Parts: sequence; structure tokens; C-alpha cells
Amino acid sequence: MSQRVRKVLVVDDKQMMRDSVGATLQRAGYAVVVANDGKMAMDMVARHRPHAVVTDLKMPEMDGLELLRQLKQADDQLPVVLMTAYGSINDAVSAMKHGAFDFIQKPFEGDQLVLVMRRAVEHRQLVQENAALKSEAESHAELPSLVGRSSAMRHVAQQIHQLANSHGTVLIAGESGTGKEVVARTLHAHSPRRNNVMLCLNCAALSSSLLESELFGHEKGAFTGADQLRKGRFELADGGTLLLDEISEIAPEIQAKLLRVLQEGQFERVGSSMTMNVDVRVIATTNRDLRQSIAEGTFRQDLYYRLNVLPLHLPALRERTDDVPLLAEHFLSKVALREGREAKRFDDEAVGLLQQYHWPGNVRELQNICERASVLSRGPVIEGSLIQPWLMMATPAPVAPPQSQPHSPPQSQVYANAQPTASSVAVPGTAVSTVRKLEDLEREQIIRTLGHFNGNRQRTAEALGIGLRTLGLKLKKWKEQNLVASTM
Repeated sequence: MSQRVRKVLVVDDKQMMRDSVGATLQRAGYAVVVANDGKMAMDMVARHRPHAVVTDLKMPEMDGLELLRQLKQADDQLPVVLMTAYGSINDAVSAMKHGAFDFIQKPFEGDQLVLVMRRAVEHRQLVQENAALKSEAESHAELPSLVGRSSAMRHVAQQIHQLANSHGTVLIAGESGTGKEVVARTLHAHSPRRNNVMLCLNCAALSSSLLESELFGHEKGAFTGADQLRKGRFELADGGTLLLDEISEIAPEIQAKLLRVLQEGQFERVGSSMTMNVDVRVIATTNRDLRQSIAEGTFRQDLYYRLNVLPLHLPALRERTDDVPLLAEHFLSKVALREGREAKRFDDEAVGLLQQYHWPGNVRELQNICERASVLSRGPVIEGSLIQPWLMMATPAPVAPPQSQPHSPPQSQVYANAQPTASSVAVPGTAVSTVRKLEDLEREQIIRTLGHFNGNRQRTAEALGIGLRTLGLKLKKWKEQNLVASTM
């Protein structure tokens, strides 16, 4: 798909001039909107979000200089070109000092006008791309490609193909580490918006006030520390795609504002009363059951229905173990490419261990294991004996009694005592008398590892091969369910 048609706002109190300038720009391929005074121009900027403005300098009520000042307050990156009559050059120079992009002196040729506006629009485009790339760099870490040949992943690929051509909102559900962001980026890359920007925002990583500013932007002086105007992700992603990662973590007051953007495509920056229109495709991800969150009163039902227009569920890695060898080979190749050396491979025993493991951290954990093994293996073949200690045991080891004083139990005792009672079922003919639920095994291993590192989450996450945020979300969920101690 080609880039969107660039839009120019023409402001002049004389209809003949508006028509003439507008017709010239339309012939040059621009979409044109017009306003007959400054007040109307401000409204048109909010509703149509032009890429540049060309305005007459001398107008009644609000002249070009005052309009320039208000436009710069609303959007300091919007290029404004002034049309000036002979004898107004001093005013035009003054306007340049106050932020005007350029000026053009009447009478002018159509080619001269088109040239000036082309430079203004290109400047705007470069500024927007730089701002978007900066935001993307702040929010995006390198992620693995979508890899897999299992029936489950073939079904996901088919869904991506069906959903990509739509402009509808997508809700991607799945456990942490299953590759939800990879799927979101694949959707954007195959969508009609692929030539425009895609931005990502981790909703779980920010407080409500910071999240509101990141989403919608803020005006200068809107709150303590707001020393300059800031555009939010919705504004920066206009015409493109916005990924809202872990949407379930958004506070109720922000949910209401998000609902409005999804329904009407409108919002206001924090500290502003000017309504802005945007055209953004939202892709949201969650590792929770949002219907349960609705029942618990932490998530709005109407927002859920606006998000769940095009649902897509990602299977856990334990549900597609046929893909483990392929994924492992992919990750080992990536490490080799980065390090500039030959790729290593797992031996048959190691591959067997990887396929038998239940992967609580999913694909992200597998990537961590592959990178660690590639670095620590001394030869070209990674043996099973190297990776076996890193994988959780099928049956959790008993917890040793903590050495502590009666009045001051250490962290290890707190975590050990936090283990819940797990359900079990007898299985005849097996080496053990009971089979434990995977979720119980995972929780107990995490609790035990936390105790080993005296509650240090960073070291625990690294030892388990999962992300720090993933660990935090799991603990938060278990606390809410009273499955672990509130002190964790």
C-alpha cells in the first residue's frame, strides 16, 4: 500500500483565495481542507490532523501571527506557512522567529506554492517518523520470529492471514512468553497499514498517571514535571498500529478514556480541552482471562467487547512441543549470527529433555536456555547433561526447614511456608503415587527459588529463565488468589 495522501489546511478569510490555493494544492496531489478564520482553523486541525498549514497573515479577529502561536501551542511540530502581501515582509520575518516554517509573498505562482508546501509536508513527515522511531526504540526489544510447524501454529498462521487485512481491533490472548508481541508485529507487517508506524506500550510497566500521559500525551504545565508538550502514542501512531501489551493491567479510570478512543477515535491530551481525532488500529494482548476480570470488577465489560472484535489465542509451548526442536535451532542460529561464529546444536538427549519439559516460561524461556547453552557449551554439540540442571524437576524437591530465629523469620521461611496445598490424583502403574498439576509445580518451584535468593526477584527470574515482568505478574496473580504469602 502507498503512503497516505498528505493533507494541507488552507486558512484565508477570502473565499476566492481559499479556492485558488486549494485547487492548486489538489492538482499537486494533496488532500485539502479549508477554514475561513483562526477559530475554525484550530477546530479543523483537531479534527483532520493536517500535515501542514498555509494561512494568510492579515485576517480579522485572529490574524496569522496569533493563529501561528495557538497552533504551536497545540502542536509544536506542525509546519505553518504564511501568505503575505507586499510590504508585510517584516511581519513575516517576525513570524519566522516565532516558529513559522516559511512564508510566501503574494502574488505567487502555483509552482512556487507547491514547492514550499512540499518542503513543509516532507519536514512534517520526517519529524513524525523520528518521533515514532524514538518511541518504538524505547518500547521494543528484539523478538524472535514466528516459528513453528505444529498444527496449533498452522492454525495461528491461518488466523493471522485472515485478520491482517482488516482494520478491526485485535485481542491476542495467551500465557506470558508465548510470542504475543511477535504475532502483533506480524499482523501489522501484513496489514494495509504496514507502510505506517507501529508503536508498542507495556501497560503493566507504568502507573496510571504515567500511562495516561504515554497514551494521550500532555500539555506543557499539565502537572508537576510537565515542562514541555508531549505527544502520546495514539497521536504518534496516527495512520498506523498501536500495540497495548498486557491490557488487563490498565486502571479503571484509564479504561474509560481508552474506550472512547476505540469507539469514536477521539481523545484529549492531559491538561487540554481540545479534542483530537486519530485513525489508529489497536492490537491488545493479555495473559489473563478478561471475562474473569470483568466478574471481579477490575475490567470494564464494554471495553472488553470493543477489544475482542477479532480474538486470537496463542497456545502455550507445552501444547506444541513438536515445535521445540525447530525453535531451539532458530535461537541457536540467532546467537551464532550475533556472536559471529558457527551455530551449535543440541544432541538427541538434550532435544528429548527439551521436549519433555513443561515450559512455564514458554518460548521466552526456551530462548533463554538456548542462549545460555550456546555460550556455556565447550564444543559444537550441546549435551543433555549441560541443560538438565537448568530445567525444573518433574517432582519438586522437598523444602529444607529454614534456619531462623523465632521472632525474625528470614525470606526463605516466608516463601517456603507460602506453598499451597495442590490437588493430586492417583495413577496406577506409575513410579509415583500422585500426579501434581503443572501450575502447582510451577508455583512451588518459583517460591522455592525466591526463598533461595532471599526474595530477590531479579536473580530468581534469571535463574528460572523467565522475564522479571513475567515473574511479577505471576506473583501478583497468586497473591490475589491467596495462593502465596502477601509478603512476597
